[in-house]
Formats: sequence, structure tokens, C-alpha cells
Amino acid sequence: MTTLAGVPDRPVRVTAVLDASLSRWLWLVKWILVIPHYVVLFFLWVGFAAVSVIAFFAILFTGRYPRSLFDFNLGVLRWSWRVAYYSYGALGTDRYPPFSLGEEPGYPARLDIAYPERLSRGLVLVKWWLLAIPHYVVVGFFLGGWHLGWWSGGLVAVLTVIAGVILAATEKYPRNLFDLILGLNRWVLRVAAYVALMTDTYPPFRLDMGGSEPAGPDHPQEP
Repeated sequence: MTTLAGVPDRPVRVTAVLDASLSRWLWLVKWILVIPHYVVLFFLWVGFAAVSVIAFFAILFTGRYPRSLFDFNLGVLRWSWRVAYYSYGALGTDRYPPFSLGEEPGYPARLDIAYPERLSRGLVLVKWWLLAIPHYVVVGFFLGGWHLGWWSGGLVAVLTVIAGVILAATEKYPRNLFDLILGLNRWVLRVAAYVALMTDTYPPFRLDMGGSEPAGPDHPQEP
């Protein structure tokens, strides 16, 4: 099943693998370890905003998102997701995230967004603010604010800290808690792709939990 624009029915795909063994205490200092990433991401997000404005006008006049601009913004989202997964967006891995805009298939946290050959010229005027308002309310509760890489407070951060405390006490990351945290992050990233004009597929009001995308008739369960 595809949309009229030729984009898969699930254009945003978020997957992650929980490390089999995690340090009990490393999570306490990850906020220091990711400072270099935060510095770089600050400038990348400035570029992301500028590119999104350019893409807005390109879509409005041509119905297309220039591929080079799309790839840059996808790279910023991928980088942000890897940093969030390593740090206080999930604490799901102790593998230090690479300084890369690329796909990095070997890293345990991945984000893929299908490139749309065509996008609605009319929707571009309203989807990033009017149509997304209900999602902004939900995502605001999940994240507690829109800051660098988004993951800065809110339900996601609270649950992640709880997972860290349990990890320190038991040396285990509760699988059910991991699945919930991944579901919340998946919701956020779907909304991010939509409001960044990278897809016309409206994000579902659905908490798809777990490290793999949900199975369906058009997409088998991912490993």
C-alpha cells in the first residue's frame, strides 16, 4: 500500500536494539559525555531550520522537496535520535554515538524516512502548524519543551531516569519500560518528520511500543 505520492504507508521508521549489557553507572555522566554532540547539534539545528524554510518554498512552487535538503534534514534527525538514544531519551546503549549525518546501519538506534517524490503544495501551508496542533499538545507532554534534539524533560525524561535508577539497582533495564520509552520516541519522530514537511502522511495517534516497527500486511516485523 502506498500513498498517492508514492511514499510507503509508514514513511517514518524508528528502530532500536537494547544493549544486552549496560553499565550500571555510566548513565550518571552521559550528560557530560554528550556535550560535544550538543555543541555540534546546536549549529545543525540552525541549519535544519534554514533548510526547512527553503524546502517550504520549494514544495509550495514545485511540489518537491529538494533531495539534497531532504537528506541533510534527515541526517540531523538521525544524529539527534542517536544522541537521544544514548543519553536521556532512552539510555538504551552505551555505544557512543558517531558524529555523522549518515545512516550508520551498525548503530543500535536507527531512523529512516522515505523520500517523497511529490508533496502536496496546499498541505505545506497548514500541516506544520494548524494540522499538527493536536500532536503538539501530546508531544509537549512527552517532552516538556522543544529544545536541542527535543529530549529535555517531560514524560520521556522521567521514564528514562526511572530506568536508569532501576538499572543501577538491578543491573537490568526493564523491557516493558524500554518498549514504552521507544513508543513515545517513535511518536515524536513521526511528528517531527511531518512538521518538517518531509512527508504528507499524517502521524497516527497510536503508541507503537517496542524497538521494532509494528508488523502489518505491508511491513513484516523487523528484527
